[in-house]
Amino acid sequence: MTALSSHRFLANEPTTEGRAPMTTRTDNLPRAMLMGKRILVTGASKGIGAAIVRALHREGANLVLHFNTDRMSAIALTAELGHRVHAVGADLSDPSAGTRLWDEARNRLGEVDVLVNNAGAWIASPISDACGWSAGWTENLQLNLRAAADLCRLAVHDFEAQGGGAIITITSRSAHRGDDGDHLAYGAAKAGVLALTKGLARAFGHLGILAYAIAPGWVDTGLVAGTVDAKAEGTLPLRELTPPEDIAELVAFLASGRSRHLTGATLDVTGADYVR
Repeated sequence: MTALSSHRFLANEPTTEGRAPMTTRTDNLPRAMLMGKRILVTGASKGIGAAIVRALHREGANLVLHFNTDRMSAIALTAELGHRVHAVGADLSDPSAGTRLWDEARNRLGEVDVLVNNAGAWIASPISDACGWSAGWTENLQLNLRAAADLCRLAVHDFEAQGGGAIITITSRSAHRGDDGDHLAYGAAKAGVLALTKGLARAFGHLGILAYAIAPGWVDTGLVAGTVDAKAEGTLPLRELTPPEDIAELVAFLASGRSRHLTGATLDVTGADYVR
């Protein structure tokens, strides 16, 4: 499947040139961007992931939300949304868990059209502690890079057979500028995600497979609770942390296929706190 006209992953009602045609609507209701799309979101029980699930669900997607340990939050979110959403648990620090998660997502949805890699953690790798350094690198590379890479591999395999798909990975501004001395492995793992995304976009774009990365700065979630105080927040250009909904809305747009030629790009969402 190398001809562009054979690619199925496009915006709603594509033409053979891959552009949505102008149509005359007989009603005044807006069309949901993601109606009928089947999407797996990792790390989706709270924070950025939960905001992503809410935005995608609002736009008509059928979803599998992945969680690790916070089963209660995942169940509460599925109850809140009511339908078209399934919660699936998996510990992505286990190298074998990605395959099981992907298989279960396909079982629940039939096929997966979009993969959103959001799972991750700010894991320390203290340079002054040899054991902590070694463990930190192992844990960061598995959870923050290898788990996403393994899911991407499975997605590419299925997307090729399906005629296309999209991969959206949440990375970090640390991927560009590095992180502090106790989190060097985190920054390196997140930089690896950028290289992975660019490689996927270049290698498989001709198959209709799109790949994007989103690099947030400080986001108003539990991950940064206690890290940014009011004084530090007051020095930010917008004088506030980034709402997780800002990232969620961008994910929804990218998942729609409405800007296919953004594939390979990294989109910074930092409120101008980090500008490159």
